[in-house]
Amino acid sequence: MKTKTKFLIYPALIMGVILMLTFSCKKDDNSNDDNIVKDRDGNIYHTIKIGTQTWMLENLKTTKYSNGDPIPNVIDSLAWANLITGAYCNFNNDENNSVIYGRLYNWYSVNDSRKLAPVGWHVPNDSEWRTLTDYLGGEEHAGSKLKEAGNAHWFDDNSDATNESGFTGLPGGQRSYNYNGQFWDLNYFGYWWSSQENSPSTSFSFILYTSGEAAHQSTLKKASGFSVRCLKDN
Repeated sequence: MKTKTKFLIYPALIMGVILMLTFSCKKDDNSNDDNIVKDRDGNIYHTIKIGTQTWMLENLKTTKYSNGDPIPNVIDSLAWANLITGAYCNFNNDENNSVIYGRLYNWYSVNDSRKLAPVGWHVPNDSEWRTLTDYLGGEEHAGSKLKEAGNAHWFDDNSDATNESGFTGLPGGQRSYNYNGQFWDLNYFGYWWSSQENSPSTSFSFILYTSGEAAHQSTLKKASGFSVRCLKDN
């Protein structure tokens, strides 16, 4: 009788262990799905909920559209300034800058039908940026709540920054549409694209400054190179 009981108990114990491991793995997978996003290059982005919106915590770094097609990396300054098709670059054409600040994209890549953002995400339009600033007290005060605090990346007077929202906005600078596609403003300004067009040559954008509490929406040339921060689809 004892031998028979052992044969009954051991399989039950083994099955119990297997079920526990399976449940644990599923739980971990779901947790990762909720908090981590990957682009087509395999870059990992964390997420944060601010009000009713869920944002990526890092600027986009992908070199591929969401369908896997490559986005051209345009290094030549004059070529960049004259583009009317999608492209990306690294600030000062230095790959190391993309590790911290993400890459810079022109608006034509944002508007490409192959989609810049990972599946389930998108580049926010002007009203979605406004929803963010309204939740944080309006444009005149939202900037301090959106910027990374301290001077590790923001230069000059960044004493107003609290990053209360957790957005952790960084000063990735820009690549200008004029001055032959030169690079400007790293560590002093953060520029992000809106998906919303303003005119045949301009689009809405979102700007944070090294000094002051403000966060402003503006209209700038589509040929400029700005950061991209993605918003989760509703």
